[in-house]
Order: sequence, then structure tokens, then C-alpha cells
Amino acid sequence: MVLLRCRFLTINLTPLLPSHFQSHNFHTTRLFRKSNFISIPQISASSLPTNNTTKRSISDSARFASSVLFIPPGVEVEELTEEMVLPGSNIVIGPFAGHSQIKEVEFVKSSARARDCPKDDRPEIAILGRSNVGKSSLINCLVRKKEVALTSKKPGKTQLINHFLVNKSWFIVDLPGYGFAKVSDAAKTDWSAFTKGYFLNRDTLVCVLLLIDASVPPQKIDLDCANWLGRNNVPMTFVFTKCDKMKAAKGKRPDENIKAFQQIIRDNFKIHPPWIMTSSVSGLGRDELLLHMSQLRNYWDQ
Repeated sequence: MVLLRCRFLTINLTPLLPSHFQSHNFHTTRLFRKSNFISIPQISASSLPTNNTTKRSISDSARFASSVLFIPPGVEVEELTEEMVLPGSNIVIGPFAGHSQIKEVEFVKSSARARDCPKDDRPEIAILGRSNVGKSSLINCLVRKKEVALTSKKPGKTQLINHFLVNKSWFIVDLPGYGFAKVSDAAKTDWSAFTKGYFLNRDTLVCVLLLIDASVPPQKIDLDCANWLGRNNVPMTFVFTKCDKMKAAKGKRPDENIKAFQQIIRDNFKIHPPWIMTSSVSGLGRDELLLHMSQLRNYWDQ
């Protein structure tokens, strides 16, 4: 068990895979959209001590760290310290992390089709999640402006690809939610087609933030989405929302749901994608997520 500087979350290696998810066959996904990116730093034999016991200890530790932590470019496994891991996450901060605060944001365009999105060479980070996951609330929390993204008690209000320009240098892209939105079957089919087209054809897409509701147990539809992104080599970060909600009386607590979801991912992904805990109510994880987004953009933009 390894503590990751989180209030209550530890990495638990006890199997927690629900039986109805056992048939999932997840795939490795790139964590940055860079063809030459290697997500797990390699330790050369020449850099290790000659003592066999010490060598085995370092090798085992490196493999364990690489299997549970997101290690960005420029960071060697043997250099890892606890302070380098963002609180409430498995994300290691590396040399590409930089200015992360949002000073200004402006709405640019809503697009009904991927090919209608702004033609721009600036990097963009897309935000995706199941209807009612708290996507709009998270966007408003990140930019610290109310109603930048439409929030509603009716899930599925976002029906277009919405581009917001941040600090005149990069985009937040608000994608339609999937799941139980009350739209026609035809609209749901169109959503699937144009959203997948966006993922596969958008050269400026740095990463997808896949939002997961921590207040409920793992959902098959979220795992299906993660599987599709992984299979199509789309970089993603899991962002757990509603981590302030404690539903012990009605069900499992957020930390238990997160552990269950993580176990499923570890069992099915060769490399664990980055993940982070957030709350749009308390602001938990806001600054840490922005810092992570900065290192993704800066590495992509070099």
C-alpha cells in the first residue's frame, strides 16, 4: 500500500473487480499526443548498483511506481519523491509544468460537427463525461467564472462542441455528455458520430479529461468510453468529480468507488492513465488539475 498524499485515498492492490466488468478488454493509451513519448522511463543497467539485492530492490520499486504513477517526460523513476506527486492523484509533476492559472476566458464557437470546429493551431484539452457528472460545474470551477459553461439540473443540455479560449493561448473544449440525456435516438446517434470524429481527426487535441462520478460505483458506460479512447490511442486523464459527497448511508463512499474504478483500470490497462480527485463545490483538486494540464500543453507545444 502506497500513500499518495491524499486525504484518505491509498492504492489498494486487493482485487475489487465487479463480475459484470470482467469481460472488458482495455487497451494501452498514449498519455500525451506525441509520437515519440515514452510514458515509463527506462532504467539502464549501468545506472544501477552492482549489488544484486539493491539492484532487485530498485528494479522492483521502479516497476511498481511505473505501474501506478503517471510519470511525465523528464522525470526518472529513481528521482521520485513524495513531494513530486500531486495531492489526491497519481500524477507526478515534471519539468514541463509551468504557468497554470487562468486569467481570462472567452467563448469562441459552438460546432455541430467536428469539421466545423475552429481552425486553429493552438492546443486544446477536451472535457468529456456521462450526463450529470458535473462537467459544466467543473469547467466553471476551473475558470472561476459562473455560467461560462451552462449548468442545469437537466442532464444532457450540452449538445454541441463548445470551444473556450483560455489566456489567448489554448482551448478548453466542452463536449456533449453521454448517457441518459433526454434526447431522441437520432440525436444520440449523431452525438456518437460527430464526437468520435472530433477525437480521431483533431490534430490539436492534447488530452481528454474523462470525468468519472465518484459518488456512485463504477459505471459500465464510463468503462466503455475509456475502452474506446484507449483502443483509438486518444490520450486521457481520469478526473473524479463530486469527491466531497459522502454517501455512506446510501452506498459506498467516494474513496471506495474510486478504488474500485482504479482496480478495473489497473487490471485492464498496461499503463495506468493519470487520475485526480476534484470537487467543484470545495475546490478540491482545482489548482492541481490546472498544473497537470499545463505540463500536458507545454510538452505538446514544444
